[in-house]
Amino acid sequence: MPETKLPAGTGVAFRGGGFVPGNRRWAPWLAFVLIIAAWEAASDTGLLPALFMPAPHEVALALYALLESGQLFVHIGASLQRILGGWVIGSLAGLVVGFAMGIFVLARSVGLPVVAALFPIPKIALLPLFILWFGIGEPSKIATIALGVFFPTVVSAYSAVDNVPRNLIRMAQSFGLSTRMIVFKVILPGAMPGILAGFRISSSIALILVVAAEMIGADTGIGSFVLAAGNLMQTDQLVAGVVLLSLIGLLVSWLLSRVEKTLLRWR
Repeated sequence: MPETKLPAGTGVAFRGGGFVPGNRRWAPWLAFVLIIAAWEAASDTGLLPALFMPAPHEVALALYALLESGQLFVHIGASLQRILGGWVIGSLAGLVVGFAMGIFVLARSVGLPVVAALFPIPKIALLPLFILWFGIGEPSKIATIALGVFFPTVVSAYSAVDNVPRNLIRMAQSFGLSTRMIVFKVILPGAMPGILAGFRISSSIALILVVAAEMIGADTGIGSFVLAAGNLMQTDQLVAGVVLLSLIGLLVSWLLSRVEKTLLRWR
């Protein structure tokens, strides 16, 4: 077949510009403003009754009252202490087990069925058992959070290690690197994106579990505050507690983003 020649000066359109990661810093702020404006308008027009959903300015007043009374920092401090303790314990144990499953055949053979059997169990259902073991105080709540964080960390660490390209490991072995050097110079950097993605999931699970644990047996904490406000039908304070949870989630997400930018500069 004869070749089809384009007319002189005719170019071919570039088709490779899609699927490029980017960031529009103004987009989330605009979305929040529009959501809050629509919420306020619905409250002012009566579409959202104040008894069931207070207006944003009422929630802001409730948050200011908590700040002025000093209760805001009491509840946030108690929840953050429990989250941090449980998340650190669960993450460290999960990383150790996940790496062992990803590297050693025996650990993988034993660990996969055990994790598959125990992962689906709702961890908050074990809180009464932990209360029997550790008492009604802080250890039972931290143990519940740690167990909830442990399993997703194991899965993410194992999957991340297992997905490291084998040709990189074989290349390192061909250059005579020791097993320790291969783990720290090849496997760990290659698995880090998957591990950090798992941290985002486990931090959300920790936040959910701390609220549930505080609702069952705690005098302080955001979960306890939300439960008390709901029992008294103080919806402005209830929604204020939910807003605090959202702000904590945003703070954790921002911190993890900074950690990702620091640890994954090589990408």
